[in-house]
Amino acid sequence: MNRVGRRQFLLAAGGLLLAPSGAQAQRATKPYRVGVLQTEESQKALLQQSLRELGYVEGRDIVFETRNTEGRSGRLDDFALDLVRLKVDVIVAANPAGVLSAKRATATIPIVMTNTPDPVQLGLVASLARPGGNITGTTTLTVDLSIKQLDLLKEAIPQASRIALLWNPDNPWHRATVKGLQARSGSLGLKLQALEVREPDAFDSAFHSMTTERAQALLVLADPMTFFNRRRLADLAIKHRLPMMGSLRDYAEAGSIMSFWADTADVFRRAASYVDRILKGAKPSDLPIEQPTKYEFVINLKTAKALGIAIPQSVLLRADRVIE
Repeated sequence: MNRVGRRQFLLAAGGLLLAPSGAQAQRATKPYRVGVLQTEESQKALLQQSLRELGYVEGRDIVFETRNTEGRSGRLDDFALDLVRLKVDVIVAANPAGVLSAKRATATIPIVMTNTPDPVQLGLVASLARPGGNITGTTTLTVDLSIKQLDLLKEAIPQASRIALLWNPDNPWHRATVKGLQARSGSLGLKLQALEVREPDAFDSAFHSMTTERAQALLVLADPMTFFNRRRLADLAIKHRLPMMGSLRDYAEAGSIMSFWADTADVFRRAASYVDRILKGAKPSDLPIEQPTKYEFVINLKTAKALGIAIPQSVLLRADRVIE
């Protein structure tokens, strides 16, 4: 073999040795696919922003497949199966219903959960420290958060003795939360009127019952159905002269008098971190589930003034944000 031929042979052989495997070569040109299940557009935007900050360029490194039932859970299982058929690399699922649908759809594709309480009790993971299966992410201690919401509502409106509670019996964590709130309301000297609402069509009759029972304030439990209809609920509450406490800050921004929940931006920043680690090879079974460390207390002073309610200064000073 002459010198030129030998050189070409060595270069070719070296190229074969250095060439990436078929899967690696495909991944080099094909972006990761992230399924986003039952997550609002504003929340998805926070996830996208956080992934950009981690170096992912949408369209080049990552693409999103979004499925949202817009507050109605009827097609949630179908949407989860859609994402599985698309062979997404990871699913980001919001709230218990979304995570449970994703779990039913796949035992292999990694699932990152957000705004999901007590995942051990719900049978989603083995433990917070060692989740075990294909699910990890963040959890919110919702019973405690809802009790805190009730406490804040009573502090803001100390004269209230009758508080209505809107909850969805189809939500896996609501029953336990209602029990916790009933126990807490007794110690606060409150009468709690728990009203079951499965669909938005029942809102009007629920508010009629509140009026009949002379409720003086309203607490709405976090749920995809109430979240998607948060503006309508806020409008109904104002119409019936009821100060309404919501969970995520979006409720206060839509017109609730107050909201208290884990910081949404922080929750989805953490979700992006899980996605990043999983795409780089980490197993969800080995990624401990995190609890929130940042919370948001938002007061809508504009709504308070419209209802003729003076929020005590001691409560105003504790707000992270005041909407005027």
